[in-house]
Amino acid sequence: MVTPHQLRRLGCFYWLQCIRNVYGIGHRFSYPKNVFRCLVTFNSNVVGHGRYICNLLHHDSGSQTVKYFNLVTKRLCANSVNRKCWSCGSSAPSFFCPSCKLVQPPEERTSYFEIMDCEQTFALDTQRLQRTYLQLQRSLHPDHFSQRTPKEQEYSAEQSASVNKAYRTLQKPMSRGLYMLELQGIHLDEGTDITADPQLLMEVMEINESLAETRSEDEVNSIGRSMRERLKDLTKQIDTALSKGDLQSTKALLAEMKYFANIEEKVKEKLSDFADSA
Repeated sequence: MVTPHQLRRLGCFYWLQCIRNVYGIGHRFSYPKNVFRCLVTFNSNVVGHGRYICNLLHHDSGSQTVKYFNLVTKRLCANSVNRKCWSCGSSAPSFFCPSCKLVQPPEERTSYFEIMDCEQTFALDTQRLQRTYLQLQRSLHPDHFSQRTPKEQEYSAEQSASVNKAYRTLQKPMSRGLYMLELQGIHLDEGTDITADPQLLMEVMEINESLAETRSEDEVNSIGRSMRERLKDLTKQIDTALSKGDLQSTKALLAEMKYFANIEEKVKEKLSDFADSA
């Protein structure tokens, strides 16, 4: 039987490897054999920075096979603690205490993916993200706490601001990608001029010239469709690069995305001009 101490050791050993590699199911490791005298398989869905749900093998020394049981580990880091309600002391999740129903203060170092309860992937479901945002703001908006204690008003304002910031960051691909790089220790501002390939710059210049010379709405829409397809393909490439831990490729792809996203914005502006002049 795997002991709680061994579970903690396993979390330490495979924390970085899980975050980088375990985005599917059935990822198999053989190294724990000399620690647990068995093979370990993760069936994992990575959710947020430092959080995963995994199925851990129950040791059968005879057959090296297992029975599964669930282990939920949140934020495997040195400052991870069991959150307690500031009012009643009960165990409390991120936003409201299940016992006394009071709003809780934001937890430091919680990732935006955890705040928005979404998978830590570049190709995330933005519609689900928006639904989560609206649900959280309906519950946490400071207007709902105007008749409550000053501490509750303070915490609701902080939580609401935290949700707003997380949503704004994750909603747009560019800021989402830069944030995911930041989680890996690479800090780049959104306006940073990342070195781009000269061939890419030439292509971008030609597209901009074509857009400037367009005289019909159909031509503009055609460029817009092309940009959306390009951005969709880049989203897949960036997601793959991040899942592999290839940060240099991620930076280069984000630079490319920045240029084509700017063109897409120009397309929207030009279509708006057509609509105004109609």
